[in-house]
Amino acid sequence: MTEQEALAPLKSLNSNDPTYITFMNNCREKAEGWWLDFSGIPVSYGAIKPGQALQMNTYLTHPWVFRASDGAKLLVNLSEVYFPTPAEYEEHGNPLYKPVYITAPVYSLQEYCIRLIQKTVRKEDVYKLEIPEYLRQEISRPPDILRDIKALSAQRAM
Repeated sequence: MTEQEALAPLKSLNSNDPTYITFMNNCREKAEGWWLDFSGIPVSYGAIKPGQALQMNTYLTHPWVFRASDGAKLLVNLSEVYFPTPAEYEEHGNPLYKPVYITAPVYSLQEYCIRLIQKTVRKEDVYKLEIPEYLRQEISRPPDILRDIKALSAQRAM
């Protein structure tokens, strides 16, 4: 575990050590990249289309998270948060851009159903569904990246 991975809250620490990566979207939908700034606030770097890639110059202590176009969590190298690794260079000193893979997680049946209902049922019709109230509330709750980052920070603090 690197120094950054052991720290909470989740935020960038410094811009001392550059590193070079290529985010590769292996999902079937757009993946929006979010850099977590020095206050832990997510800053969007735009969406990467399915099958496309984005080369990025970043820094060793700059964490990244990705979300689908509907706000659902995506994985980066099989983690919810990506922490860059040290830079590597070619023989002539040019940086090597390391591939970093964005994928969809294996959602639980409940998570999958909630996403599906959110996409297909109008918000005003959710109350008509004959389902438990806590599910109705979960379906009605919009994705919130700040809430997700706070939860991830809390998990790291344990």
